[in-house]
Amino acid sequence: MIILGIDPGTATTGYALIECIDNHHTKLICADAILTPTGQKLEHRLEEIYNSITTLIKNYKPDALAIEALFFARNVKTAISVSHARGVMILAGAVNQVPVFEYTPLQIKQAVTGYGKADKKQVIQMLKYFIKNQELTTQDDTCDAIACALTHAQTINIK
Repeated sequence: MIILGIDPGTATTGYALIECIDNHHTKLICADAILTPTGQKLEHRLEEIYNSITTLIKNYKPDALAIEALFFARNVKTAISVSHARGVMILAGAVNQVPVFEYTPLQIKQAVTGYGKADKKQVIQMLKYFIKNQELTTQDDTCDAIACALTHAQTINIK
């Protein structure tokens, strides 16, 4: 099973594709970020994000798309633009008939570390455990996308 994990953002969207062989073997296919220019109009940024997610779906044919849910926002303007970005990501999954699953940051930390209030260091340590013998990025959004994909893998309990 191939899972596309996404950490949504307007400026930076982290993504990761993992292949789940079984409950004990996970392979990181690729992980990176989609970057859109800050000065660009929102509609053009959303189009770029949509097209990039669609390209990933067409190239890798994931069985599921796992996306981090918007949990809390101090800046309402940022929360709204991230919500727009999440919407086009979910739309890309729906248009391409890829089932979409949402997970809160608490659920992701719980699934990856066993503790819902784990810090970034703890999450990254556990990602290294799950993604054995593969180079792991230090980019936060990309690590979050890997963690989101792994959360889905653990949630569905692949046999």
